[in-house]
Amino acid sequence: MSYKPLEESASAITDELLVQRAQSGELESFNFLVERYQKGIFNLTLRMLRDHQAAEDATQESFTSAYTSLKSFRGGSFKTWLYRIASNACYDVLRRGKRRPSVSLEALETAHAEDSMFSDPVLVEDTVISSERLRHVSAALARLPEDQRLALVLFDVQGFSYQEVSEITKSSIGTVKSRLSRGRAKFRDIILEQGELFPEFRRLNM
Repeated sequence: MSYKPLEESASAITDELLVQRAQSGELESFNFLVERYQKGIFNLTLRMLRDHQAAEDATQESFTSAYTSLKSFRGGSFKTWLYRIASNACYDVLRRGKRRPSVSLEALETAHAEDSMFSDPVLVEDTVISSERLRHVSAALARLPEDQRLALVLFDVQGFSYQEVSEITKSSIGTVKSRLSRGRAKFRDIILEQGELFPEFRRLNM
């Protein structure tokens, strides 16, 4: 089956159609899916791994795995399916322990420019964060258990719903909410250790 080449208006084409075309052998369609999601996937892997090179490797591995497994994709949300692959790639890196988390401030600032650090007003303000504050936010996230860190990044940073986080992590919604609650509480406690940098947290009596 042949298709017309994707035009500049391809941004309006649904994931479902792009996946169908890619499954039929149209590489251009898969490349467009890569362009659509590579920033979000990189932001996820960077915040999970806190290492620019490790995040780049995990991002590339995620898309390679998605491409080789595309024939087995049976419908539903391609986005959550892709983020599940990326999350598993992060867990693989963390389990192997090949890299100690050495944060790149430049990399984090680049990621931060793509979205606000957190969308929840109870967490960090949705404004430009100073370099020092950004370091402490990153360090606080790194001190969270992996499952809690993943839940916060997916829900508070990436903006996924409870249901979507549940599908990505293959956990119940109740488990997702529990991880978010415990992760936020621990995150606030860590941030409060730097109260002079985050006075808004003390004003909220957290």
